[in-house]
This record gives sequence, structure tokens and C-alpha cells, in this order.
Amino acid sequence: MADTPRFKRVLLKISGEALMGDRSYGLDPNMVSRVCDEIKSVVDLGAEVCLVVGAGNIFRGVSGASAGIERATADYMGMLATVMNALALQGALEDKGVPTRVLSAIPMATVAEPYIRRRAVRHMEKGRVVIFAAGTGNPFFTTDTAAALRASEMGCDALLKATSVDGVYDADPKKVPTAKRFDKLTYLDVLSRDLKVMDAAAISLARENRIPIIVFSIFTAGAFSQVVCGKGVFTIVTDEDAAQ
Repeated sequence: MADTPRFKRVLLKISGEALMGDRSYGLDPNMVSRVCDEIKSVVDLGAEVCLVVGAGNIFRGVSGASAGIERATADYMGMLATVMNALALQGALEDKGVPTRVLSAIPMATVAEPYIRRRAVRHMEKGRVVIFAAGTGNPFFTTDTAAALRASEMGCDALLKATSVDGVYDADPKKVPTAKRFDKLTYLDVLSRDLKVMDAAAISLARENRIPIIVFSIFTAGAFSQVVCGKGVFTIVTDEDAAQ
């Protein structure tokens, strides 16, 4: 019997770094293909999927600002880099037979549709994967905040953050072998413990709109579809009392 999605409409937030694979910069075609296989598996379950992709594999606004570029300008450069990643994902998804649309918060009609909320919803209703590029279109906001914003606008049932580890830990599990993984946390837990799940603006926006945040490993084959069905290993951040 096929698995039934627990969440019917989800937003996947994936970092630019996740698309690098073992490289130190840019895109790894094999990793892009793997990520798109994960997305296709969820589409095949019948769930509606949208994405927000970061640009840390190409350019980070904060790093650019620290290098002497004016912050707003650096952030716009980062937004443009997210469009490159979005187009790469679109190409790989459509190669796998998944209809995909890129909607950019910064108008660039030659390569992407402009972000219009009703249009994005309609694309999803028709079974298309929608990739939101260029963040919120405003400097000083991260792609985490863009993910929480778009998940709220799309009426998503959950915001899934794809990372390199299988949940939220009280320390970096790659550096601290005894780090404790949480199965469940509240939004306030994340903020008060400064757990770095997402930035504070994103957490607050998700909390206000009651959108659960689920953190899982994109490097585990099949994890995305498992989590969408409420299975597998992950950490969920909700308003409910956190399991200690």
C-alpha cells in the first residue's frame, strides 16, 4: 500500500551549500539530481511542493558585506545567485518529468516568472513544483525568512528545512559526539536556546501562522518523502509542549 502524505502542501527550504555536494563552490550536478529525485518522490505521492533555495554555494550577502560591499548591494547579489540555483533545480526536475516553475521576487521576465501569489497557488494546484527565487526581494532578509513568508502565503501545512543532519541538536553533532537530538521543540524553545534552526524572524513568522518547521537530512535517501508521510527521523518545531 502506498504511503499517504501527512502534509498535503509543503515548502522545502534547501540551502545552496546542500547543492555543492563535495565541492567547495558552485553546483554538483549529481547532488542536484539527488535532491530532485527526493522532490519527485514527494510529488509522486500526490503532495503539492514548493521550494525556497539559498545561495551560499555562490554568494552570501552577509559575507559580501563583511568583505566591504555595502550590505543592501551584497544582499541583492545573493538574491541573484538564488535564481541561478533555482534554474538549475528547474532544469533537473523537468529532465525527470516534473513540471516546474521558477517565480522570482526580483522581476526578470527572460528567465523566470514574476512572483504573484495567486499564480503560484494555481501552479501548485495544477501539480507543478514552484521554486521561489530571489528571497523576499528585499535586502536584510534571509532565505529562511523568505521560506517562512512563502509557506505562510501558500497556506502550506509544513515548512521542511533540509540540512546535513537528521534534526536539531543541542550542539553540532559533527563536532560533539554526545550532542543530544530533539524529536520535538516549541518555537520558544528554539528562540530561547538560540538553537540556530532558522533565524528569529523566520521562527516568529512560522509561529504566528502556526506552520510546523521540520528539520531533516536531505542526504538520507528517501528522507523527504518519509517526513512528508510523518515517518523517519526528524525534529518538529511546533506550539505544542516539547518532549524533553
